[in-house]
Amino acid sequence: MTSLSQIDLIVVIVYAIGIFGLAQWVSREKAGHTKDTSDYFLASKALPWWAIGASLIAANISAEQIVGMSGSGYAIGLAIASYEWMAALTLLIVGKWFLPIFLKNEIYTMPQFLEQRFGPTIRTVMAVFWLALYIFVNLTSILWLGSIAVTQVAGVNQDVALFGLGAFALVYQLRGGLKAVALTDIVQVTLLVLGGLVISYLTLSKIGGDAGVLGGFSRLTTELPEKFDMILSPDNPFYKDLPGLSVLIGGMWIANLSYWGFNQYIIQRALAAKSLGEAQKGVVFAAFLKLLMPVIIVLPGIAAVILAPDLAKPDQAYPTMMGLLPVGLLGLVFAALVAAIIASTASKINSIATIFTLDLYAKAKRVQNRAQDAGANAELTTAHEKQLVLVGRITAVVATLLAILTARPLLGSLDQAFQYIQEFSGFVTPGITVIFLLGLFWPRATEMGALTGAVASVVLSFLFWFPADWGGIAALNAVPFMNRMAMVFLISLALAVVVSLARPAPAHSNRITMQGVSFGTSTSFNIAGVVIIAILIALYATWW
Repeated sequence: MTSLSQIDLIVVIVYAIGIFGLAQWVSREKAGHTKDTSDYFLASKALPWWAIGASLIAANISAEQIVGMSGSGYAIGLAIASYEWMAALTLLIVGKWFLPIFLKNEIYTMPQFLEQRFGPTIRTVMAVFWLALYIFVNLTSILWLGSIAVTQVAGVNQDVALFGLGAFALVYQLRGGLKAVALTDIVQVTLLVLGGLVISYLTLSKIGGDAGVLGGFSRLTTELPEKFDMILSPDNPFYKDLPGLSVLIGGMWIANLSYWGFNQYIIQRALAAKSLGEAQKGVVFAAFLKLLMPVIIVLPGIAAVILAPDLAKPDQAYPTMMGLLPVGLLGLVFAALVAAIIASTASKINSIATIFTLDLYAKAKRVQNRAQDAGANAELTTAHEKQLVLVGRITAVVATLLAILTARPLLGSLDQAFQYIQEFSGFVTPGITVIFLLGLFWPRATEMGALTGAVASVVLSFLFWFPADWGGIAALNAVPFMNRMAMVFLISLALAVVVSLARPAPAHSNRITMQGVSFGTSTSFNIAGVVIIAILIALYATWW
């Protein structure tokens, strides 16, 4: 455990004051304008591409990625970078094929899409599920792992860190909603990237000595060649975590499509774009940033194998590398870590408020006659805009308090909180991917078929997960996590298709229009996509 010097503390305090002040400044409204649901939950649908791209990364990268993935770099090596690099390719798919449909149909939440595509039952079921998952799995994990990181680096009491992170993230976005989050995330991401590059530069310089950074990287690849295998072989002790080609053509696609394409917490930024073109530029910007992430997260973990070979736990790698930083720079990198935690927490809080307010509360308040003009805007006229914003703020407060109070009981006894996220999210990830892909691209899919796919995903995942010593099937339990997701996805998909064909839906049940939807993309998007794919091919060819 390290401790911050007075100079480091000043750096962190200046950051906190600056980012809070900026959030309040961008949250201001013109005189006489009252903030409505579009303003609060979708940033007035006016986000530029740079805010979308930065906010996608800021929402994604938090303590579990920085500390956990760096720890995986220490234990496994560069192979863990597939989570980042394959996400870049996934973002291109989301931008080209998913966003045109979502934005054309004025979608503002993922449960709303499900109702317009299938029917009201699945909207309510999935909204309740997502709220439970976001509060008791994702939000608790972000705050818990963030508090651990802050405690290890700054030496403060963990309960103080837990409450402080939650309270700051809540107040930071409470007034302005998504606008406060997204328009300040460019600062958060800049700090995160600069801080990560600093720690990578200094650790590699320390390893390289007189040969500098390049010498340090050369020494890493020479002395630790096993840490630079991107595709793990079956005899690798970590094969079950990253089962060979599954990271390229298997289960990782299921997780990535679900996370980047159908996750309210992430996709909300793109839904708030001022136009489809801006949204697509934003996801391309995020894709390039994802290519860079392993340099600032995974590389320090690999460097720690040489600089700190006797760590008790791999997750100590990043905090230990931070301890090598000189006074002042430690404050900068610590502020970057805090920035990642705060940005991710604030994003999650805002998405929870959005789903509860728009998918449950506003729906319950709708007038009886929904037959006329049942579009997105008509839904929102059934409850007063000002009241909905207030409900969103109250929801944000309640959700944050629940996460703070339940974080220790849920996660305190676990050795790997990141595994907690993967296990519980992974139960439903295949089903979510099934229902959205069918909803987007197969007109004959029905609500009953979608619900069947979702339920099958949970049941089948549980059968695979159930430990053999508890009476489970050993052969199923031994299947690697990614392969399990792929198998569950295929079975759930088959069941959803069969049920949809057996019980066709009424013609009027599908209110998602494809009229006017174009999957054509701009020349700049296409060029950027080719560059990203070429970089990925080069990376995997080099370290296959």
